[in-house]
Amino acid sequence: MPSSLPLEDFFNDIVAKTMRGLGLADSTVAERAGVSAAEVQSLREGTWNAPVARKVAPVLGLGADALVGLGDKTYRPADVQLPGLAQFNTPYEDMTVNSYVAWDAHTREAVAFDTGADCTGILELLRDQHLSLSAILLTHTHGDHIIELDRLKERTGAPAFVGDREPIDGAESFATGREFIVGRLKIATRLTWGHSKGGITYVVAGLARPVAVVGDAVFAGSMGGGGVSFADALATNRSEIFSLSDDTVLCPGHGPMTTVGEERRHNPFFAARS
Repeated sequence: MPSSLPLEDFFNDIVAKTMRGLGLADSTVAERAGVSAAEVQSLREGTWNAPVARKVAPVLGLGADALVGLGDKTYRPADVQLPGLAQFNTPYEDMTVNSYVAWDAHTREAVAFDTGADCTGILELLRDQHLSLSAILLTHTHGDHIIELDRLKERTGAPAFVGDREPIDGAESFATGREFIVGRLKIATRLTWGHSKGGITYVVAGLARPVAVVGDAVFAGSMGGGGVSFADALATNRSEIFSLSDDTVLCPGHGPMTTVGEERRHNPFFAARS
């Protein structure tokens, strides 16, 4: 179980995602920012240039200080260790993907969030901690997050649930707003779509700190690609995730865990535009 994973996105990923989401060409950004198209292209393709980034950031609606923090490699979220919460990170094609387990230390009832590309670690935790898996909750249905669903269900007998905008075989669909109870844990559901058609954020109460399992809605220092709707990805993240308290632990589908407070300050998509 990793304690410190690399960030999912670099500064150029953020610039490219935003330009794609806004439908902006290098030449358009360059004209508005007062830089050359070649400089925008170079930034987008991975050559770091802080002065250019500071000029481009407000054109793209990004926080300039936060973007520079990523480019200068001065941003890194503090490691999160929370009793009753475990993160798993497994290889999938040319990347890695996260899954999580939360549990009630008294009743030993547990809940899994997504499956990752290999659920072996989840199964070992359940065995070693003498936990009973009550439910498998899916943040969204992209393949890297659900590839082990059949195996995890078969090995544990736990039912799986998914938001009703992304129904799949093997999981019961539910409407946003449903609450799940696992031992003394209460799990609220919030719709955070835009990266996928019906992404769900699960807000867990009952551990020492509030936890939000966000799937690919938000990453440490970035967010999902907004492939379905970039505007709605931004809007639902702001209303459903950044309305949570600063101490809320964020559990993303890729990269390290972080907190709402960290991302308010350091995520270019949501930090103050400066």
